[in-house]
Amino acid sequence: MALLTNIAILMVLACISHQMMLGSCQRIHGHRGRGDRGHRKERSELSRVKTAGGKLVTKDGSRCTWTAIENDPLFLFITCKTGENSFICSYIGRPALCPQYTSKTLLYWKQIARALKKQNSLCHNEKLLVRAGMCKQAPREAHFRLVVTQKAATPLPYIPAAPDTDAKSCLPKNKKLAKEFCSDSWSSVCTFFSTMVNNYDC
Repeated sequence: MALLTNIAILMVLACISHQMMLGSCQRIHGHRGRGDRGHRKERSELSRVKTAGGKLVTKDGSRCTWTAIENDPLFLFITCKTGENSFICSYIGRPALCPQYTSKTLLYWKQIARALKKQNSLCHNEKLLVRAGMCKQAPREAHFRLVVTQKAATPLPYIPAAPDTDAKSCLPKNKKLAKEFCSDSWSSVCTFFSTMVNNYDC
């Protein structure tokens, strides 16, 4: 079941990333030749970080992969493995509240990646904020905080199972969670993500 959850989450991220890249390309193509070089450079920089991400190793030895989904608020999806154990989590923040984020976006993500590497309890400390050095003076909401975490068991061979008739009972709760942490435009995606993560407790 853990393997199915991981695959489903990765498929959601892939679909969202694909749609964002298509939209970015269309916008750049539509405005080609109408803006000055400064505007083209800014659009080019923003398009490169629509789905920022990478791989890293934390201070406690966890090997992780992270992906940022551009939005307001913005989500960081993280998958990690430590020995035989693996886990998935999501952070949420509003970097747009930091003035330097728009003008130095690439540097911002480099600093976020550095902050993630320094973590001793990535995906396990709800009180600890992940922040970029350039945004130290920004409001608390600008920094990333943990909202969802899920341990994943050692992957087993996938065996098709009968539909879980009790899964629907969790939908209202997951919708409420999605509305609490997500904007209206992303509520459906967040509901799906929350449902996949929380179905084990239904």
